[in-house]
Amino acid sequence: MNEGPNPLTEIPAASRRFAKRALDLGVNRVELLLVELQEERERLLQALLYALAAAVFGLLAGMSLTLWIVLLFWKFSPLLVAAVLTVLYGGATAFLFVRLERMRRDWQAFSATLDQLRKDSACLNHLLH
Repeated sequence: MNEGPNPLTEIPAASRRFAKRALDLGVNRVELLLVELQEERERLLQALLYALAAAVFGLLAGMSLTLWIVLLFWKFSPLLVAAVLTVLYGGATAFLFVRLERMRRDWQAFSATLDQLRKDSACLNHLLH
């Protein structure tokens, strides 16, 4: 009678296959993390450059607008002109701060890596139970 392969001799081969697959999976996840890290760095740099450019041109436009408004309404009421401009600039500052805060709150770094790790964990839990 011919018996199947000895299970004790299959354990080292199965262990090597499992270790190789686990290592491949780990390498894949690290590569994904590095790609996302690069993307986040580029996104952050781009956001900073846009913010800097917006600040510079906004400041220039604001200074020019202020000069025009002050010159236009100087004879009417210099104090009223200053108050209106203060309210206008304060409102714009508040609006931009709210937008920046919303962007910061919704920023999701490494979402694909975290999703993939959750899927891996769920699959491993399913296999082990």
